[in-house]
Amino acid sequence: MANINIDSVKDRTYDAIVIGSGISGGWSAKELCEKGLKTLVLERGRDVKHIKDYPTTNMNPWEFEHRNEMPYENKKENPIVSRCYAYHEDAAHFFVKDQEHPYVQDKPFDWIRGYQVGGKSLLWARQTQRWSDFDFEGPQRDGFAVDWPIRYADLKPWYDYVERFAGISGDKDGLPELPDGEFLPGYPLNVVEKYFKQKVEGKYPERKVISARCAHISKPQPIHIEQGRTQCQNRTLCQRGCPFGGYFSSNASTLPWAAKTGNMTLRPDAVVHSILYDKDKNRAIGVKVIDRNTKEEIDFFAKVIFVNAAAINTNLILLNSKSERFPNGLGNDSGTLGKYVAFHNYSARIYAEYEGLLDYATAGRNPAGGGYIPRFRNLHKQETDYLRGYAAGFGAWRSQHSDRTGWGDDLKNSLLNPEWGNWGVGSHMMGETIPKEASYVALDKTKNDDWGIPLLHISVDYDDNDAKMKKDYLDTMEDMFTEAGFTNIRRDENSQAPGLDIHEMGGARMGHDPKTSVLNKWNQMHDVSNVFVTDGAAMTSTSTQNPSLTYMAFSARSVDYAVKELKKGAI
Repeated sequence: MANINIDSVKDRTYDAIVIGSGISGGWSAKELCEKGLKTLVLERGRDVKHIKDYPTTNMNPWEFEHRNEMPYENKKENPIVSRCYAYHEDAAHFFVKDQEHPYVQDKPFDWIRGYQVGGKSLLWARQTQRWSDFDFEGPQRDGFAVDWPIRYADLKPWYDYVERFAGISGDKDGLPELPDGEFLPGYPLNVVEKYFKQKVEGKYPERKVISARCAHISKPQPIHIEQGRTQCQNRTLCQRGCPFGGYFSSNASTLPWAAKTGNMTLRPDAVVHSILYDKDKNRAIGVKVIDRNTKEEIDFFAKVIFVNAAAINTNLILLNSKSERFPNGLGNDSGTLGKYVAFHNYSARIYAEYEGLLDYATAGRNPAGGGYIPRFRNLHKQETDYLRGYAAGFGAWRSQHSDRTGWGDDLKNSLLNPEWGNWGVGSHMMGETIPKEASYVALDKTKNDDWGIPLLHISVDYDDNDAKMKKDYLDTMEDMFTEAGFTNIRRDENSQAPGLDIHEMGGARMGHDPKTSVLNKWNQMHDVSNVFVTDGAAMTSTSTQNPSLTYMAFSARSVDYAVKELKKGAI
């Protein structure tokens, strides 16, 4: 990290500032630095160096004090983060604990966060699907939210660009609703997943079961080797941090690449308070930071600012960036900032068994996680009593069982000679929720956190559309499971709160009209031309696809535009 002399305004002045070092922030930093801009990257959490700071990455199960389970007392103290599937001893150090960074749940919302260099890019599920025009045209066609100001053709070259660098594995499936990309070889389905694909596509030609696409390097290319990354080892211990760089993270990929240019200054432990605005210049001039440890207040300055703090924190920073010109938050002339927040509905799963294909079993691990069923509901026309639709994951596995009754030689022989059981199969729902004005985040008027920043209220909930979609998912999957001859079908209608999907989006949405949106088609603020938002806060709607790949493409595309505008003196 470069030395920072905080006594000098000159030494605190850069060409660009990036707020946040996660997936989108890493991409913003890489692109800005590669284009020659001296760039300050601000991260509110501690530093995490690739490989060096992955303390559990090579630990064996017996080396964890509690066999990788979190102790009861820890779960009791952290009820929110404990509900996350990846919160175990091997990765707990990458998650924000409930008491450290409180927020106000006006309605139940599990806000899962990772405050460190790299953010949640160390923890994400690595599923990567492009959006199509079925997604970008959705709000206009179905009459909700506002029309996206871009279409697939605007983003396609940038999907190509980020996929080649990040390393995305998948098959070319030829589906217009899920465009193909610049893929490395996909991970194959296992025998029962292929069987289910055959049964489903034979009965319902419009429904597809494909190999999941993921940000794992299945066959390294020179660009990945140049990053110091190599082939995924199929360990599926990704949440610990990968010493091979087998999956994409900011720590393994974009941030080291940005640092290599000599143009990046990374400042961890920098909690962003607000963006500074100069009404006479009609532009943002910098960022106010509170040092996480010393609570020292420091201002940094730049010509252009990229906000990549992750969706909800980006909303918080913009809402807290008040001035005489923008008393309700930076760039909020529309009054929509903090509103129209949405997420993905993951609240339904279904399981079953399959008694066929017992001559087969699986060996090894699949980092892609198995199969993916792209959205097929309401794709070409409105066909249900709810808007939009859902995608689904699908996987099959076969487990071994031992008879653990008895004792002595009988028990020993039983434990040493486990028997294969039936195949298990399962699916989970990924439903699109509708952004609504009633779904919002807002600042508390009296209560602040330890850094003097107002606590955030979150008021987001399911609605009747979500309930109808969830029932249709369960009914439809049960029909498909029955058609495939699966037995012992169990529906799991869990009551998980929004947020646990970790796909919160919106609040500073893109749109054509400055009166109804915060950002234009370049992710640039309508009202403050040198501020760009390229993380989840920019999303006008959510579609069903995992969103991170789209954030990467947004970041690269917006930096390209911003730098050209800077050179022209237009911003």
